[in-house]
Amino acid sequence: MSDLHKALGDISSIRKQLANTTEFRGYGPATLAATGGFAVLAAVAQAYWVPEPVHHLPAYLAVWVATAIVCAALTGVQMYTRTRRMHSGLSDEMLRMAVVQFLPSAGAGLLLTGVLVYFAPAVTWMLPGLWQVIFSIGIFSSCRFLPRAMSAAGAWYLATGLGCLSLAGSRALSPWTMGVAYGVGQLLVAGVLFVNAEGEGDEV
Repeated sequence: MSDLHKALGDISSIRKQLANTTEFRGYGPATLAATGGFAVLAAVAQAYWVPEPVHHLPAYLAVWVATAIVCAALTGVQMYTRTRRMHSGLSDEMLRMAVVQFLPSAGAGLLLTGVLVYFAPAVTWMLPGLWQVIFSIGIFSSCRFLPRAMSAAGAWYLATGLGCLSLAGSRALSPWTMGVAYGVGQLLVAGVLFVNAEGEGDEV
């Protein structure tokens, strides 16, 4: 039995090493482009329903948190099914790797939102910029398993996040600080994945 356990352990180690050196192809370009569309729709919804977000922060958060949940659910379901097709025998390891790379950033964004809302409401105008900076960190963390050009998307979110923070006030809560950042950013992510898939003959 000890030899069997050792063999199984060796196989598990080999699978993990293969996953760590394989490009992750579980993100679908069309789905990520759709999340950019959702961001633009959310911006339109905010402009219509929450024209003065500085005075209606709960409504502002409701719009963007709901959008984030919908986009995360859509991406998660599609990522699961696509990874099963694209990585077959390594799908579990590849999914775990993708989640582990991005989950710390998502968790940090959630915790930071809670802290600012409950303990420092005077500076909640910083949230859009901080969300974008944290999102950029998640992308940079994932770049080693994604096409090299994906670093451009990380740079985009970092630049938009810093630009948003530079507004230093209620202007940072404008619907388009989020709509443009995520609308263009997710299209950029989708474009990188699409070009890479076309170049390697993968399904898109």
